Amino acid sequence: MKIHLNARNRAHHFDANADEKLLYVGLSNAVDLPYECGSGTCGTCKARLLDGEIEDGWPEAPGRKFLKGPDEFLLCQCAAKTDLTVEVSSFVHTMEAGASVPQRFRGRVTETRKLTQDVLFLVVQIDRPMDFDAGQFVMVQADAVPGYRGWSMVNYARKADRLEFVVKKKPGGGISEWLFGNAIEGENLDIFGPLGRATFFPALAKNVLCIAGGSGIAGMMSILSRAAHDGYFTQYRGDVFFGVRTLNDAFFLDEFTDFAQRSGQKLSLTIALSDEPVPEDAAARYPRLKFDQGFVHDVAGRHMAGRYQNVRAYLAGPPPAVDASIRMLLQAKLSTDNIRYDKFS
Repeated sequence: MKIHLNARNRAHHFDANADEKLLYVGLSNAVDLPYECGSGTCGTCKARLLDGEIEDGWPEAPGRKFLKGPDEFLLCQCAAKTDLTVEVSSFVHTMEAGASVPQRFRGRVTETRKLTQDVLFLVVQIDRPMDFDAGQFVMVQADAVPGYRGWSMVNYARKADRLEFVVKKKPGGGISEWLFGNAIEGENLDIFGPLGRATFFPALAKNVLCIAGGSGIAGMMSILSRAAHDGYFTQYRGDVFFGVRTLNDAFFLDEFTDFAQRSGQKLSLTIALSDEPVPEDAAARYPRLKFDQGFVHDVAGRHMAGRYQNVRAYLAGPPPAVDASIRMLLQAKLSTDNIRYDKFS
């Protein structure tokens, strides 16, 4: 089918198959369509149907509450049944040369291990190499469970043939029940990506602040991997705040220690415990790390007071934690263009 998309600045044209979500096929043609979650929850990718017929794959998607009329739909959930003319209200550009253009991949789970009782680490081998930027995520769908979910890469590599993820168990969640209730090594996945704009590049030339809760630390690990590899913290400061309920809920502490040892004194990593005082032996067990009690945004606010000069902040985690961190940073007068996060919870 032929897709004609009108944006505020120009028109775009691309072809789509009957089973392809319009957001994904547009992005794979280097058309930088508006999106955040990519999975039907946020409403950012809404468009208006001017001509033609579409098929809605998820009429109950939470993001539909942001639609204002019967002719509006979500690009991430709808596919073309005929040639289409659609309209989006924002400016839409073609992706810049050299950008990592999202594509479809097939993956196979090759390794899993529990990091905590409700956090799973998994490695997925993909059918061909993927270029992605530090901090990006992909949409993942298991053959056994319908619907795409956004997972951030833990690792960073160019021409990566494997992707590493951490996933937190959500009671009653279809993908959670499948991940934690089955032996999934060898299972196949559909993958679309890379996606996300909360990305880090060594040319940033700013101090880096990362605030993450729970499995949101995944994208921050990718950022730290690239920064450490490029010696970024020999020149610029890095402050990482990782929020969990208790020390038993924390993970990647050995990896944090390795980052600290590789990066010198300019990289500071703090574990924020919201539900218990800091155990007396925490500092002895992890001498290169810091520990504090409180919600992660409060701990970050205390430690960062008066230290926001030339800072780029990256946020991730449960939406309430991200929202609280945004409010804290805005109150601290950090400019909005230096606060980066992706919404795909």
